Parts: sequence; structure tokens; C-alpha cells
Amino acid sequence: MEKERILIVDDEKEIRDLVEIYLKGEGYETFKAENGIEALNLLEEKDIDLVILDVMMPKMDGIKTCLKIRENSEMPIIMLSAKSEDIDKILGLNMGADDYLSKPFNTLELIARVKSQLRRYKKFNKFSKEEDTSLEVNIEDLNIKLDTHEVFLGEEFIKFTPTEFDILVLLAKNRGKVFSIVNIYESVWKQEYLESDNTVMVHIRKIREKIEENPRNPRFIKTVWGVGYKIDK
Repeated sequence: MEKERILIVDDEKEIRDLVEIYLKGEGYETFKAENGIEALNLLEEKDIDLVILDVMMPKMDGIKTCLKIRENSEMPIIMLSAKSEDIDKILGLNMGADDYLSKPFNTLELIARVKSQLRRYKKFNKFSKEEDTSLEVNIEDLNIKLDTHEVFLGEEFIKFTPTEFDILVLLAKNRGKVFSIVNIYESVWKQEYLESDNTVMVHIRKIREKIEENPRNPRFIKTVWGVGYKIDK
């Protein structure tokens, strides 16, 4: 069985080496880069399955690197940052990252998130390679194609990250049901929710920006205050 390949991008050698030790212990093949430019060069040369990407780096930071990766690839991206302010998390996820961890982080938690992202990405690839009859969820003019991982609003194709897509599908396939932030996180990420984690709210906001004409008055994803989110059309 071919090993999954992880690219670790961080300007701190100690962090690169530590993460590599744990990833190799789980059977992954690893590659390392100390800035975004090195990372992009490696991505051209190697078939990478997931990127662990630091935000603050010299030459090319993680935000610009994430944007460049997203021009050509939907591979999972987990961002790391030494800053804990929510603005960093929001900025990172708005650039197309799938998950986020603040430094200092628990290495075992990082490994758990790597596994979760790879499971979801493999599921998407499995669907996209099958030639079965198209599976779709339609909500008014919103068309979600489950087999090809595509979302259309009318005739317009809307680009989603794998995580955004999974959240949208969860809500769309359970119309009328209210999902709390904990429900969404544990259903999509397949791991225990951390009370201080705002990742779900950031993803919901980003999904709304993509499919709602007015994200502040959403047509599709409704907020049930004090409870969670739902699609009830």
C-alpha cells in the first residue's frame, strides 16, 4: 500500500523535525520546506496528499502560499500560527485552509486532524473517480453534486474546499434538522470538539459568502440562535 505524503512547511527546524517524527511514526512519507517558495517548488515535483503550513514565514508566508496552492489543488491544508487571535484563524480559513491549530500545539492533536482531513479527501476522490449515476442534492437553485464534489448556484460553479463541502452536504441532506457547532464539528472532523475552537463558525461564514446573495440575511443556511445552524428549504 502506497504511503500518503505530507508536506511540512515551517521556518522553525525544530517544529519541522518534531512533526516529521510523529508523522513517520504513523506511517506517512514526509517532505519539509522552510518557506512558501520551497513548498511550492516541492509541490511541483512531488505528489503531495496534505500540507501542514505555518502562517508566519520569511520569503513567502503561509497565507500567500495557501492562495497559490488553491489555484491548482483541493488537497487538505492545515495551517499553524503562533498567534492566537481569531483574526488569524479567520484569515487563514478564508484563504482556503481546511483546518487551523495555534502554536504551541499538541502533536497528537495535529496527527488526529491530519488523519481526519485525509479520510475526507480520500472519500471525495473515491466519489469523483466512480462512474455511477450522478448523486445530487437540490435546494431551489442550489445544486450539490455528491459524486463530483461540485456546487452550482444556478448555472454558476462555486468552488468549495473539501471541508466546506462536507459541512454543506451535512446540512443539505438533513434539511430541517438543527446542528449545533459541536454536532457539525464532530460529524465532519470525526473528533471531539474543543470548546474554544471557532473553526465551524468561520467555515459557515465562508460558505455563506459563497452561496448567499446577502450573507447577513441568508436564504439557505439559517442560524437558530443559541442552538446552531440548519437548512430548512
